[in-house]
Amino acid sequence: MFAVRSRVDHGREGGKRRGRGPRPTRMKFSWLTKRTTLSWLKSRRIPKTILASLCCLTLPCAALAQTVHIQGPAGPLGGIATAPAPIRAAALIIPGSGAIDHDGNGPEIETNLYADLATALAAQGVATLRVDKRGLFLSASTGIDPNAVSIEDYAADTGAWIKAATQRFHQTCVWLIGHSEGGLVALTAAGQFPHVCGLVLLATPGVPMGDVLHEQLTQHLAGTPLLKQADAAIAALEAGRAPDTAAMDPHLAPLFRPAVRKLLISEFAIDPAELAKSDRLPVTVLRGARDLQVSAADVAPFAQDGPRVRLVTLQGVNHAFKAVGPSPHDNLASFANPNLPLASGVAAAVARGLGLSSSRP
Repeated sequence: MFAVRSRVDHGREGGKRRGRGPRPTRMKFSWLTKRTTLSWLKSRRIPKTILASLCCLTLPCAALAQTVHIQGPAGPLGGIATAPAPIRAAALIIPGSGAIDHDGNGPEIETNLYADLATALAAQGVATLRVDKRGLFLSASTGIDPNAVSIEDYAADTGAWIKAATQRFHQTCVWLIGHSEGGLVALTAAGQFPHVCGLVLLATPGVPMGDVLHEQLTQHLAGTPLLKQADAAIAALEAGRAPDTAAMDPHLAPLFRPAVRKLLISEFAIDPAELAKSDRLPVTVLRGARDLQVSAADVAPFAQDGPRVRLVTLQGVNHAFKAVGPSPHDNLASFANPNLPLASGVAAAVARGLGLSSSRP
C-alpha cells in the first residue's frame, strides 16, 4: 500500500500535532491516484524506460506480443511470443493438423483460437510462444517442404522451442499446450526433452489416429464401398506402408495422397495414452462436449493413466473451443468466425492445467 500526504483541514476535532502541523492522512492509492501520479511523472520528463517500469507497478500492463525466430534442426522457425509482467508460468502452443498458423487460422479455417488463448492466458500471468510448423508461415524457408514431415520432426522442432522459451521467459521449465494433432507432438517431445513442466492437451485423442479417422469416416461413409477402401488404406499406413490409391475413388484418394503419407504413418504409429503414461508428467486433457471430431470415447483411454492425468469436459464447447449450440451447421460455421470468442471457462481450465488458480492474485 502506498501512502500519500494530503493537506487536510482537521478543524477543531483534528487539532494540530505538537510542532509538526496537521496529522497527515493515509490514503488508499486508487487507480485515479495512480493515473494522476503517472501524469505528473510524465510532466516531469521522467525517462520513458523508467516510466514504463512504473506503469507496470501501478497499472495492469498489456502483454507484449513479438515475432520470434530461432534456428531449428532443419532450418529457421518462427512464432509469436506473448509475455505479461510478471510471468507466473510459460507455455508453448502447438497447432493442430494442416496449414494452421500461430493464430489458429488457415486457408479454410479462421478461429483465432491460439491468439485468443494466448491473450487470455497472459491475463493470468502466463507467457506463451505460439509456434508455426516447419515450412509454414513464420517458419517458411527455402528448401523446406512443409509436407515432408513427421511427428518426430515436429517434436524435434518443439525441443528447440522449449530451449528458446526457457531462456526467453527465464523459466526452469515450460508447459506444452497441444491442440488436436499438436497434442501428439507435445506427447512425443515431452518424452525426449528436459525442462517440460507438463502438458495440456486440447481435443487430443487418447487412441491411435487411425482409429479416430476410421470413426470419422464411418459417420459419413457407412454402408458404402468407400469405407472399405478407406479402411484398407488406414491398415496399410498403420503397418508403415504406402496405401494403394490407384483404384481408389477420386473423392477419397486426396486424403491419402503421397505428400502426407510420411506424416500419416508417423501419426498412426503413436498410442497417445501410452505416451502419456511413459512421460510421467502431469497432463490435463480438455475436450468440448460438442466436439464433432474427437469423441468422449476417444479421450477415455487417458483416464487409465491414473491421477497424473485429468480429463475435463467443457459443456457446449466444440473442437475450436468456442461455445456452440446443438446444430452441426452452427458448430461448423464457428470455424469461419474469428470474432467468436473463446468459450467461457476455457482459459480458466487451461490455467488450472498449468497449476495456476483461475485468476491472478
